[in-house]
Amino acid sequence: MKKIFLFSFMLFIAFSSYGKPECDIIPVPQSIKYGLGYFEINSDTKIACPDIGLKPEAKKLQAYITAVSGKEPEIVESTITDHNVIVLERTISMNDESYQLNIGKQRIICRASTEVGIFYAGQSLIQITDSLGNVPCMDINDEPRFQWRGLMLDESRHFFGKEVVMQQLDIMARLKLNRYHWHLTDENGWRIEIKKYPKLTQEGAFGNWNDRNAPPAYYSQEDIREIVQYANERHIMIIPEIDMPGHATAVSRAYPSFTTGGKGRWAGFTLYPVSEETYEFVYNVLKEVAALFPAPYIHLGGDEVDFGSKEWLTDPEIQKFIQSNQLIDIKGLEHYFLRRACGMINSLGKMAIGWDEVISSGLTPDQTVVMWWRHDKETQLEKALNDGFRVILCPRIPCYFDFVQDESHKIGRRWGKSFNAVEQVYGFPDNLPNLVSGNKRLIAGIQANIWTERIADKKRLDFMTFPRLIAIAEGAWSDPGCKNFDNFQRRLKLFFNYLNSSGIYYFNPFDTPSTPEPWGPDHADIISEG
Repeated sequence: MKKIFLFSFMLFIAFSSYGKPECDIIPVPQSIKYGLGYFEINSDTKIACPDIGLKPEAKKLQAYITAVSGKEPEIVESTITDHNVIVLERTISMNDESYQLNIGKQRIICRASTEVGIFYAGQSLIQITDSLGNVPCMDINDEPRFQWRGLMLDESRHFFGKEVVMQQLDIMARLKLNRYHWHLTDENGWRIEIKKYPKLTQEGAFGNWNDRNAPPAYYSQEDIREIVQYANERHIMIIPEIDMPGHATAVSRAYPSFTTGGKGRWAGFTLYPVSEETYEFVYNVLKEVAALFPAPYIHLGGDEVDFGSKEWLTDPEIQKFIQSNQLIDIKGLEHYFLRRACGMINSLGKMAIGWDEVISSGLTPDQTVVMWWRHDKETQLEKALNDGFRVILCPRIPCYFDFVQDESHKIGRRWGKSFNAVEQVYGFPDNLPNLVSGNKRLIAGIQANIWTERIADKKRLDFMTFPRLIAIAEGAWSDPGCKNFDNFQRRLKLFFNYLNSSGIYYFNPFDTPSTPEPWGPDHADIISEG
């Protein structure tokens, strides 16, 4: 009798340990209630889509399920009450990006008010479906913490091309990231075709940060349309950045009359701010850009103008313009330029976005969104919030992915002894001052920025992006009470399977020697300050 009891007890322990429910989804959902058993996707499984408006989402889910399980469920338009069905159901009672996922042994219900909500339900479903088609029973209620969940890629310093961008968009979709900030112009290259100014790509697209003589590389307008459509299908908004009035060196190679400022490295760094021809150029560029990107935003840059504006002090025409327009000094002229450029963007039906320098330029919260990037200038964040600006948080520490991510890494940036390890990234933005929590309504979201001076190829781009982007995704979506770094690490190891299948060369913080640091320009570029 004792042996029977002991055997039964051991079986209970074994099955309890084996069957302990865990959710493997990244970002972790806001609410999970675990059930018992599994839904099994097999050759008879159907996707029921009675709402014809959800048919595109049904087709995407069908493709995702087939890729994971090897089984292709049939899509049916009528509501079916039989077992072995995945139902896509629209409701009117949920926020735009929210979703519910109810997984039982006989039926899965994906419920949302919008197409994007259904899409996110599908992304969560795919992450917990194993290769045999088994899905653990659970109920999920989920919605994002922040509206803006972003990634910025700098393609001026180094150009990566359409396939790389599309792969980034694929992984962003899996992580429920929804904003792709595309830095297309800067010192090293102009990367977007502008029909009215063909020399921008004929002359301005030559070279990169590491090789001044590299062949011209840029996106045609047809490329842009294709990538924008690809992003739209994944519910990702692409926001272009045309950096001005600084970081305009690529313009100076094509149209030098539109630029001025600086010596040596900074020659031609700024647009010429007192010429009406310059403002006509800016408007015409913005007009073509606005037509290519349906997003309600255009990023105008506005940062680091001081690198080139010192030359304005000795330019007679500039000094005359400052005096006649009562602008006081060159900083006043910089702000004048930004106000005019922002007005152009607004006139094209768009909201401007600018780096945190723009908050002192006289722009207003109904014209502009602010990206706070200077982690050492919390006063800029405080001023932006106090002035009522909506703010996107992307401070260098910990959101700049050109910073190294491990003590052993040699190529990239540091800030003193600080660098951006995955654990520090994961803690963001909850490790910010109370200033942020006290202004929740003005925090649009968070974003990772990948500056590419030290990133010349896809392998290094992948290495610097992952796994830190995965940590950013959870911080952008999941409430602080849902987050746990130990649990995240467990799920991260599982997510590596997806990165492996996608051909991503990521940094493995659990086994550092297994992923050696790839080569990058300027091996010894360890920066202690900015």
